[in-house]
Amino acid sequence: MNTPVIGVLALQGDVREHLIALAAADAVARPVRRPEELAEVDGLVLPGGESTTISKLAVLFGLMEPLRARVRDGMPVYGTCAGMIMLADKILDPRSGQETLGGIDMIVRRNAFGRQNESFEAALDVKGIPGDPVEGVFIRAPWVESVGAGAEVLAEHDGHIVAVRQGNALATSFHPELTGDHRVHSLFVDMVRANRAPESL
Repeated sequence: MNTPVIGVLALQGDVREHLIALAAADAVARPVRRPEELAEVDGLVLPGGESTTISKLAVLFGLMEPLRARVRDGMPVYGTCAGMIMLADKILDPRSGQETLGGIDMIVRRNAFGRQNESFEAALDVKGIPGDPVEGVFIRAPWVESVGAGAEVLAEHDGHIVAVRQGNALATSFHPELTGDHRVHSLFVDMVRANRAPESL
């Protein structure tokens, strides 16, 4: 059985919720805080939180360069909210000292949907997710200003791009780990499983 091992970057954010969602989607889920833990996973989730803090902690924990190397080498990675910002090749309004991993040819705007007290939920049609619309939870969420030719738009809300995929990298503005609907995580687990398939033959 091709059961992938998927890490959740455990520096800040909804780590426990992502671990639960990944387990429900038939993956072995583990927190990742150190480079040696990163080396043991087949894919990685970058959770929400504060993108500047996550980038600084990743540098502090010695994870930034190993993360960039794994993403460059094609490790499947899924970023939610702040994780989406981490996967952007460019941030429209970066904070001082803020770094990203890159991986998706997109420009993102931080906190584009407003402050914490302007959080909201919306039903979204997400390409690649069958059945009913996905309930998106938006909390100080970014949106994607534009994407390059290599990136595929999977969902929009009010004319703004909120879900993108490029190769083995997936990103959403919203938090599917907070809803109990594990279909987005299942999509990511399938991406990781497909990436592992040649090794398991």
